[in-house]
Formats: sequence, C-alpha cells, structure tokens
Amino acid sequence: MIARSVQPKLQETFKQTFVVDNKPGAGGAIGAVAAKNAKADGYTIFVSSLGPFVIGPHLLKNSGYDPIRDYDYITVAVQAPNVLAVRGDSPYKTFADLTKFMKANPEKATFASAGNGTSDHLTAVLFWQESGLTGTHVPYKGGAPAMADLLGGQVDATFMNINTGYTQMKAGKLRPLAITSARRSPLLPDVPTMEELGFKGVTVYSWQAFAAPKGLPADIQAKLRDAVVAALNDPAVKPKLLELGFEIVGNTPDQFTAFQAQEYARWKKVIEVGKITAD
Repeated sequence: MIARSVQPKLQETFKQTFVVDNKPGAGGAIGAVAAKNAKADGYTIFVSSLGPFVIGPHLLKNSGYDPIRDYDYITVAVQAPNVLAVRGDSPYKTFADLTKFMKANPEKATFASAGNGTSDHLTAVLFWQESGLTGTHVPYKGGAPAMADLLGGQVDATFMNINTGYTQMKAGKLRPLAITSARRSPLLPDVPTMEELGFKGVTVYSWQAFAAPKGLPADIQAKLRDAVVAALNDPAVKPKLLELGFEIVGNTPDQFTAFQAQEYARWKKVIEVGKITAD
C-alpha cells in the first residue's frame, strides 16, 4: 500500500514507470532475497514492513539474506503504533482492570496475534517481559481470523496496529486500553500511552521502509530518498495516510541505518529471551 501511495509521484518526478511487484511469502523473506540479488543501480527498490529488516532473520534459520550487510537503507516512510485492545463488551474497562486480572491469574489472559513473530505477538511478549505479567499467546494465520475471534470473545486481548483496528474501535466494537506510541494519538486522544502507564520499554511502532540492494551509488540513494519523502508529503497522499493512523517519518539514509541496527538488536533480545520461534 505504501509503495502504491508514492508510485504516481515518483513516476512524475523521474519521468519513468515504477512497477509494484508483490512478492509475498516466508514473512517477507522471498521479497528480501529478490531485492538482495538485484543490481544495485537504483532500478530495484525494496519496500517492506519491519519484519524482514529486523525480525525475520531472528526467527528463520535460513532466511537467505542478512539485513545488516545486504542493503543500503533509503528511508523509513511511515510508522504506526500498536494498540492494546479488547472487545467492546469486555469486562476489562481499563488497562488497570486487565493487569489486575493478569496479576491474579498468571497465563490466563489470552492474547491473539496474526502469527508467531508478528508485531502484535512480539509487542505482547515485550509487555510481559517489561511488566513481569504473563499471558497466553494465541497465534492465528493472519490478522482477519485473529480479529474475528477477538470480536467473538474467543480471546481476551491483542496488541494490534492502529490502522488495523481503528474502524472497529470507532464503532465501539473494540475498546482500546493503551497505545504504544511515544505520545497520544490524535485518532485516540483519550487512550493513554504505555509510557504514561509506567512502561517506558513498551514504546513500539510498526514501520514501513524503502531500501535497495547493497552498493547503491550515494547520489541515487539521495535522489530516491528525497523523491519518496516528497511523495509522502504530497497533499494528495499525506492526509490519507494520517487518516489511517500512520505518521510520516522520512528520515535520512544514515538515520535509517542507525535505527535499523537499534531495532534489530532490540527485537533479537525480545525473541531470544522469549524463546520465540517461527513455528
């Protein structure tokens, strides 16, 4: 979606066609390997969520690529926080209600996710590690069945991306209890941040970014970065992304490279301490 959002503006800027080639599978590893093996001439750009950049390599024994060595980083396009949500008629009216139950009933609270190693799964594990509380992870094959069971009352809670659940929250079908952003979201101004609630280590964003095969000439890297950032901030693009709960980032290649290393180390620790596997 992010690639398609900037596609028209990039075509206009560079006076040539940009083709979005979806390569799903293996948590993004198939696309990551395809990008790694392409020529570093600026004609192949890897657009992905954080999974292949900082999570997948810690879960997959043979991912086929190394995110530290195989890419030149262009920019983090957008980021969006996760929201701790329960169904609208849940007995847990507040974050305190849920944590009180978890303290009294270790591992009894069930947390849905779109699958092992996904952002919603790892955010829950990070929350448990930071709080000392425990719950039971219930992985699903994708976000849709996880949402269905949360709404149906088969599971208690989830840490979902804000743009996944915002419509249901607005309709009252889901109740947001906390958000993982650094500041409160303008979309959910009454929902406290995890930091406000005493958990500084649970500030988490899901992010989407642009990278290229290693060896990209610096001048091309700079041109691509500037063009992507201009496209993201275009009046025809930016408001639509903000309405979905995304925040525009548009950092520099150096900033993205440092951020990637930081996130890579952070999720490596969470995965190792939590003994999380892809299975």
